[in-house]
Amino acid sequence: MASFVKSLDNKHLLEVGMEGFYGDSIPERKLVNPGYQVGTDFISNHLINEIDFATIHAYTDQWVSGQSDDAQLVWMEKWITSHWEDARNILKKPLVLAEFGKSSRGQGSRDIFMSSVYRNVYNLAKEGGTMAGSLVWQLMAHGMENYDDCYCIVLGKNPSTQQIISDQAHVMTALANSFN
Repeated sequence: MASFVKSLDNKHLLEVGMEGFYGDSIPERKLVNPGYQVGTDFISNHLINEIDFATIHAYTDQWVSGQSDDAQLVWMEKWITSHWEDARNILKKPLVLAEFGKSSRGQGSRDIFMSSVYRNVYNLAKEGGTMAGSLVWQLMAHGMENYDDCYCIVLGKNPSTQQIISDQAHVMTALANSFN
């Protein structure tokens, strides 16, 4: 399918859109997975020549549920870092944390979680090479709360979270400008 899309539009950036679970291509990396297998393979799926960048997702309160916020943050840092290493050393492609979130229904602070994830993303991006950024799931406009999957962030109703997202956008823009 990637070859077909590129045949229609060779300037169209393509990504796989999977969560990033490791599979059989590097069996020892399966230890990074959140305790279950889903039949995908981050490495082999992203080695396809027409795939331009790698993506991962992360939902710690679902994937490593029952663990403390601190343990979830440790797992999250390992998840991001292992994929960054593989994107850099094996895939030779940029990496985007394309979806991540912290449930508003769970215990713990979403702001602490997001700040930690953003700090990790920034530090890896600062190393140069592959970490291209992150996208929070999901921002909603006022009045759309009925679509909330418990990861919804309505910026006007979450000013501290809005500030964290804004700060990350500014530091990542400054970092990008420093590389130019």
